[in-house]
Amino acid sequence: MRLDATLAWPFFDAAHREQAEAFERWLDAVPRERFDDDGGDDASVAARTRSWARDLGAGGWLAPCARLDIRAVALSREQLAYRSALADFAFAMQGLGSGAISLFGTAAQRERVLPGIFAGTSLAAFALSEERAGSDVAALATRARRSGDVWEITGEKCWISNAGIADVYVLFARTSDHPTKGLSAFIVEAGRTGIVQTRSIQTISPHPLGALRFSGVRVGADALLGNEGDGFRIAMATLDLFRTTVGAAALGFARRAFDESRAHVMQREIYGARLADLQLVSGSIAEMATEIDAAALLVYRAAYTKDAGAERVTREAAMAKWYATEAAGRVCDRAVQLFGGRGVTRGEIVERLYRDVRALRIYEGASEVQQVVIARSLLKERSRG
Repeated sequence: MRLDATLAWPFFDAAHREQAEAFERWLDAVPRERFDDDGGDDASVAARTRSWARDLGAGGWLAPCARLDIRAVALSREQLAYRSALADFAFAMQGLGSGAISLFGTAAQRERVLPGIFAGTSLAAFALSEERAGSDVAALATRARRSGDVWEITGEKCWISNAGIADVYVLFARTSDHPTKGLSAFIVEAGRTGIVQTRSIQTISPHPLGALRFSGVRVGADALLGNEGDGFRIAMATLDLFRTTVGAAALGFARRAFDESRAHVMQREIYGARLADLQLVSGSIAEMATEIDAAALLVYRAAYTKDAGAERVTREAAMAKWYATEAAGRVCDRAVQLFGGRGVTRGEIVERLYRDVRALRIYEGASEVQQVVIARSLLKERSRG
């Protein structure tokens, strides 16, 4: 149940189909052991992340992130997630970590930072979350104070992907006490004095994640993204783009779980017949396929709407992320059930997928937050009507 049928949908043009097909050929040529995500310490996971970013950049596969072609980014994430959560992570962070600069950076900022990111030689990170400020961006406590042409940043960030290994952070800090208009965004190079990774965070699906402390980190006036006070708007606009692609990654996990399940029930025998011949099992297969298609329609509608010129796709992106990640979780759960004891055994693909998909319902705005976003949008629209 891979991308062939989806690519025939009217959301895509010939360039998207050609790019997806070329990327598929490239991925098929990658040694299969590169897609083994499990095992290894922090250093090993970090090294594999850098390796993926470098190879994706060298192959020109980070180009969709550079031109902010959300359909192409989504297709790439789906194709990567089908094979490897870590490969998808490496790709996604180059996009998310650079997105704010692409959208709001000056020409000088873009020229200074983006070439290395899109070449895969420089790792990017999006330093937004804090211990007490995840989905509630307005609760950020990290401070940036200006003295002449210098900003001094002090505070702590948590749940930061690529923490400690990124070469550049897009960091959000408070520059006044206003809940939303008091936030600003900065480009902070990792080599600055005062940046310390305070801990590494271990998760059920391994990837570089940690907490950072910024102790009087000094950056120039040219580090400010947009204008002072634009931080909340920059964060939300960036998440608008990349939340849709989180749904695409969920699709990749779900499609792989479906394919593994279909192959398993077709050959596994029980009570003298194939597992697939049991009505409850065939019903599960039907439910999995339908949820995948429904999720894909929402994901690629949101991506198409943005690429077609919509200024904001807040509601469409929230619907895509919420439904696709929840549906993928259900699909992977059914896959584990269909595999029985094998489904909860380390080393089985569906066991890995079950772990890989879980975090997607939390990061870049938890499912419950997406529901609030959707409802507020609809109720505001109704009140205007």
